[in-house]
Amino acid sequence: MPPKHCFLGFLICFFPTGVIETQSAHESLKPQRVHFQSRNFHNVLHWQPGRACTSNSSIYFVQYKTYGQRQWKNKENCWGILEFFCDLTNETSDIQEPYYGRVRTTSAGIHSGWTMTRRFTPWWETRIDPPVMNMAQVNGSLLVILHAPDLPYRDQKGKNVSIEDYYELVYRVFIINNSLEKEQKVYEGAGRVVEIGALAPGSSYCVVAEIYQPILGRRSQRSKERCVELP
Repeated sequence: MPPKHCFLGFLICFFPTGVIETQSAHESLKPQRVHFQSRNFHNVLHWQPGRACTSNSSIYFVQYKTYGQRQWKNKENCWGILEFFCDLTNETSDIQEPYYGRVRTTSAGIHSGWTMTRRFTPWWETRIDPPVMNMAQVNGSLLVILHAPDLPYRDQKGKNVSIEDYYELVYRVFIINNSLEKEQKVYEGAGRVVEIGALAPGSSYCVVAEIYQPILGRRSQRSKERCVELP
């Protein structure tokens, strides 16, 4: 890529062809692709550097607000940072409220304009991890115990809040017979303890599970396989 040289107030780029391209540094420094990423209600703002004239000395400033509010609030832990992300989980804890975030850059004494996210509502947009799965052999059967992913919130007693407090969840469990290389769904429902019977002695099996959210028509990724060999 041809070299670029930056001057205070404007970005002036000299190319080998002799062409001079001039842009307002105020605009060229604006952060790009500012958006929320949310997993299990851990809500993190991400962005990319501006189009040009950024360096390792560029710093970023983050603000947020709830939809309908006029006043933006500074995120103190993300005020003058070098990173390209900012954790706003605590500031967006009312999961059915819509929020906005915005970011600006300062580099070599030049301040960019703000770049704002689209409207973000955690309840609609968070992605749920697969269930945590434990498994044991009991009298020739497999006992599968499922746990929903942990959330960053606690109730008044200090206990972790469950994802099941916010959504109806359906658990799906699949078993793979490794000898036949055949997969079969053995359970779909709200229960978190699943017994899988009618298994062939001396065979090897793997089990995976996922979570389905009916109201959103969305499913998690599958859990890691847990495998056993029956005696």
